[in-house]
Amino acid sequence: MSFALVDGNNFYVSCERVFNPRLEGRPVVVLSNNDGCAVSRSNEAKALGVKMGAPWFQMKDLARKHGILALSSNYALYGDMSQRMMSVLGQFSPEQEIYSIDECFLGMDGFSHFDLVAHAQAMRHQVRQWIGIPVCVGLAETKTLAKLANHVAKKGLIPESDGVCDFGRLSATERTTLFESIPVGEIWGVGPQLTKQLTHRGIGTVESLRRADPKVLRREFSVTMERIIAELNGEACVDMEEVTPVRQQILSSRSFGSYVSDLASLSEAVASYVAIAAAKLRRQESLAGRLQVFIRTSPFRQDLPQHAQAVTIPLPTPSDDTLLLTRAALWGLRRIYRPEFEYQKAGVMLMHLLPATVGQPDLFHAVRNNDALMQVVDRINATWGRGTLKSAAEGIGKPWGMKRERMSPRWTTNWTEIPVAK
Repeated sequence: MSFALVDGNNFYVSCERVFNPRLEGRPVVVLSNNDGCAVSRSNEAKALGVKMGAPWFQMKDLARKHGILALSSNYALYGDMSQRMMSVLGQFSPEQEIYSIDECFLGMDGFSHFDLVAHAQAMRHQVRQWIGIPVCVGLAETKTLAKLANHVAKKGLIPESDGVCDFGRLSATERTTLFESIPVGEIWGVGPQLTKQLTHRGIGTVESLRRADPKVLRREFSVTMERIIAELNGEACVDMEEVTPVRQQILSSRSFGSYVSDLASLSEAVASYVAIAAAKLRRQESLAGRLQVFIRTSPFRQDLPQHAQAVTIPLPTPSDDTLLLTRAALWGLRRIYRPEFEYQKAGVMLMHLLPATVGQPDLFHAVRNNDALMQVVDRINATWGRGTLKSAAEGIGKPWGMKRERMSPRWTTNWTEIPVAK
């Protein structure tokens, strides 16, 4: 077997640079919801010591000193650019698994007569030319190794790799030398806590984990660890997923741009989150049997009274109807709301999901069928943008909405923000 892992470099920043070339060569960070923390950094910002997840308020002095430009997250732009990039990459292999907004695996079986490095360079060139996003490609015989090869390509750990690393071209000695220089935490599936545990056992590099006894580590950790070791040794244990697994739960939640204490504003927020979650539910053709709504104050403001509560509402009949789910969520919200608190976050979670094809109605509960209405809503919102058509419960002004004071235009998804050539 053979895999390619293609990853967009500094993806959010790269999307911004496509439509604003003046950002090229400048230190740029993209901030999380409410302009909180750095979630994407240009190479220039990384070189200045900006860490992933660093709060923006802590970076302001550094930003003034070095001219770091901060932008609010523009998820409509990033999602559309991701779809365009994945569409181009899908032309290079009959097997594609979209792993995240900026990463996908491509199955390379049957490409033995190709020069895989040249094929990967063609991918990079076409994505850069057609979409404007720089990407790196890792090639290897397992998905874990392909992820690691991508890391090597992105960091330039092999001289003259030029954005592509093919482990198949390395000798056993070259692999060993390379793996001895890479920390174990760079392996796909080895998070910070696991890194600490492995390092404590004297396993601090990729090579030391590759040479570890899989049976021993399986007993101490899990079968996942045994599979990671097998994959590092070239034994493919993780196949391509041609169909994305359906979610078992769907969560929609946001922090508010300012504290909210009145029930009307909380209700608008919860109704908006229900609409987002219900649209996702319909896209994966599922029904929800239960809905949970929660609210909480800011745990970081200990000077303010604290309150956090959630309630789960069983639905008489599993549903994907936004209007029915909204009524259930607002019913729950009224039971947990307390007027004396200033809330910082709310959200809804759809649970007990099952395929829409096996939904069973309740003999004693008449349900109004809004399937046709929901199809129209989804179709209009897909064409003209999310929120074009919505329930009145979601409100209009939304003063509680996220704070995004530094957001660039939605160049590719909003007619009023299309770039204009002058």
